[in-house]
Amino acid sequence: MTDVNFTDAGWLSREDMDAARERLPILYVDAVPVRVDDHGVVTAVGLLLRIGEDGQVKRALISGRVLYHERVRSALLRHLEKDLGPLALPRVPAAPQPFTIAEYFPTPGVTPFHDPRQHAVSLAYVVPVEGDCAPQQDALELTWVSPEEARRPEVLAELANGQSTLLLQALAHLGV
Repeated sequence: MTDVNFTDAGWLSREDMDAARERLPILYVDAVPVRVDDHGVVTAVGLLLRIGEDGQVKRALISGRVLYHERVRSALLRHLEKDLGPLALPRVPAAPQPFTIAEYFPTPGVTPFHDPRQHAVSLAYVVPVEGDCAPQQDALELTWVSPEEARRPEVLAELANGQSTLLLQALAHLGV
């Protein structure tokens, strides 16, 4: 049997990642962070503010790759902590179930979701968070909006690459 060392197995060089993106669909997770009241009713939706690769400031949901040999739940927790900080206290169930699957294509118009870098398949989750959130790494700000505000056209227009569709699907899934 061959020994396998997974210490760097999740990370590819930029060149290797670009080559993989040209040939394979890449697995991602998307997360819509929410605040809920004592009865489990969604009271607020969290939207990040980021500077995109094109230099424009846009609102965004939490999103990121699932690494090689990483469980989906672990990837979800890693990206939530990366963007919301270590004190966010996300409530991710032991066996999370996505509310939808989003297929991002490099060609605009194939689906509502677009990623110019790659073909990506993303499992999308709604995740309640209970703790103190502080944007981390490339997230500039976190804004909590009511579900009604999240549906406003001007808020949806701030989300890029089809994430407005994903947000609306999450709100419909939640019945709010």
